[in-house]
Amino acid sequence: MAGSRSDAPVVIAVAITGSVPRKKDNPAVPVTVAEQIESTHQAFEAGATLCHIHVRNDDESPSSDPDKFAAVQEGLRRHCPGMIVQFSTGGRGRDPAARGLSLRHRPDMASLSTGSVNFPTIVYENSASLVTDLAGQMKQYGVRPEIEIFDLSHLHGAKRLVEAGLIDARPHVQFVMGVQNAMPAEEHLLDILLAETRRILPEATWTAAGIGRNQAIVMDWALARGADAVRTGLEDNIRVTKDRLAAGNAELVGLAAEAVARHGRRVATPAEARAALGLG
Repeated sequence: MAGSRSDAPVVIAVAITGSVPRKKDNPAVPVTVAEQIESTHQAFEAGATLCHIHVRNDDESPSSDPDKFAAVQEGLRRHCPGMIVQFSTGGRGRDPAARGLSLRHRPDMASLSTGSVNFPTIVYENSASLVTDLAGQMKQYGVRPEIEIFDLSHLHGAKRLVEAGLIDARPHVQFVMGVQNAMPAEEHLLDILLAETRRILPEATWTAAGIGRNQAIVMDWALARGADAVRTGLEDNIRVTKDRLAAGNAELVGLAAEAVARHGRRVATPAEARAALGLG
């Protein structure tokens, strides 16, 4: 697939907050806009070149407030020059009609799930009409989607969007592994997903996200297979070990950078990250 070379620099994506972890789970989870900007700046200094953003209400519940997304983006563009800003359009705890409101602020990228999936306590619903609408808004505002793959069928959902002209033929896809009730973190499943991606989306760039205790092992599997990027951050995993909480997003990014080096590769600069993911 495009860019999947064992010698290519690796984009480190940091998912700073998410919609689930609270400060009671790990006090380092950044919730306010100011906390998110500071945590991302520390992660940027540690080597992250892409930031995946959710925003929260004052009670720490998920928010779709476009002004908060815009404020985080403004801070990152000021303090993290060249970093790729990626908004979440994920639906956990959010009104489907509001999930695309932030796209008018034209982030570099936004997440796009192409199908529904079971989560631990809910069904994460992504109807075909909602997916088409979000993809259309991303195209309208010049936002590059990251296709979230929770199931093999979601790859074919992405292919349909390519065929409809809503996304280009070189999408960036992320395999999400280890969510309870969804796709398990098993190495042979990653190989199946990659084989199907090569067959139907041969120009795609790709990454993989391991949730919770699966974060490090999925990262190793991805790096061993020439992934264009890896993902870390407190959204997916709040611990460094079973017995110790992560001190912050920067510590998790540092561990990702060490993993990249162990695989004989180097961390991408902001300019290299943009080139790798088709952002110019």
